[in-house]
Amino acid sequence: MHMADALLSPVVGGGLWLASGAAIAYGSRRMKASLDHRQVPLMGVVGALVFAVQMLNFTIPGTGSSGHFAGGLLLAILLGPHAAFLTMASVLTVQALFFADGGLLALGANIFNMGFLACYVVYPCIFKPLAKAGASNRGVIFFSALMALQLGAFGVVLETSLSGIADLPFAAFLLAMQPIHLAIGIGEGLITLAVLDLIIRVEPHLLYKPAEEPVAGFLAGKRALAVLAVLAVLAGGILSLFASSQPDGLEWSIAGLVGDKKELAQPKTALHLLSSSLQERTTILPDYAFAESADEKRSADQGLASSEAGTSLSGLVGGLIVLLISLLAGYLFKRRSVSRVAS
Repeated sequence: MHMADALLSPVVGGGLWLASGAAIAYGSRRMKASLDHRQVPLMGVVGALVFAVQMLNFTIPGTGSSGHFAGGLLLAILLGPHAAFLTMASVLTVQALFFADGGLLALGANIFNMGFLACYVVYPCIFKPLAKAGASNRGVIFFSALMALQLGAFGVVLETSLSGIADLPFAAFLLAMQPIHLAIGIGEGLITLAVLDLIIRVEPHLLYKPAEEPVAGFLAGKRALAVLAVLAVLAGGILSLFASSQPDGLEWSIAGLVGDKKELAQPKTALHLLSSSLQERTTILPDYAFAESADEKRSADQGLASSEAGTSLSGLVGGLIVLLISLLAGYLFKRRSVSRVAS
C-alpha cells in the first residue's frame, strides 16, 4: 500500500509531509513524558520485525493480487500509540530512502496512511473502546487490524483523488481498493494475532504488566525480544525469498483501471523531479534487489542468484537500520526524559 509519487500532486504530497511531521513532533513530545525503559529495545526489535514481514507479500487467491503486512496496530498494542507511530515512521522512511519502496514525495502520505491512522485513530477510537467494553480480545484485535488497513486504503484513494494528476476516478478506484484490502486485512489480522499470541506464550508480562510498575534488570522481556529478533532475521533473510511476485493491492487496483500494460506517468513538476533525483542518490538496493549489471542480464541463472542475494541482504540490512534508528531514538528520548525529571 506504499504510494508512489505519481499519485500525488505537490500540494497534497507536501501537505501530508507537514501533517505527518506535526504528528511526529507530537508523538516525540508525548514519548519524552511517558517513555518506559521496556519500550526502547522493544521499539527496535519490533520495528525490525515489521520491516522484514512487510517484505513477505502473500497471494490473494483468485485475484492475481498480493498483499503485505502493515503492522501499525501491532506496534500500537505493543508500544503504545506514540512509540508505535515513531517506529512506523522509521520503517517507512528507511524503505523509501534506501530501497525505493514508496516515493519520497509520497513519504508523508505513507506515514499518515499506515502509521497515523492505525496509531492515532484505530487504536484509541476502535481498539481501546471495544477492549474496555469486554469484547473478545482476539475479535477486537482482528477487527481493529482489518479496520486500520481499510482506513489506510481509503486514505490512498482520497489523497489520489484530491491530487487530480492520475486518471483514476474516485468511485472506481474506491471500489477497486476497498474490497482487495478487505481480503488483505484478513492476513493483517491473522499475523497480528499470531505475533501477540507468541509473545503471550513466551513472556506475557511484556504485554500485561502496568507501565508504572518497576521492572527488574537492564533488559526486560529478554526471551520475547530474542524470539522476535530471530523471527525478523528469518523473515527478512530467508522467507522474503518466497514472497509472492503478484502486484500488491494498490498496484493491482491501478492496473485494473488504467490497463495492465500502462504505467502512470511521473509528473514533471520541480518537486517530483527533485524527489526522484534524491531517491536515486540514496537508494542502495532498489526494490530490495541488486541493480542488474550487463553481465547478469546475459545469464538467467546468475541474475536469479543475484536477485535472491539482494532480497536477503535487503531484509537483513533494512531490519538492522530500523533497529538502530529505533534504539537511538528511544535512547535519546529516555535520556531527555530522565534529565527533565532530575532537573
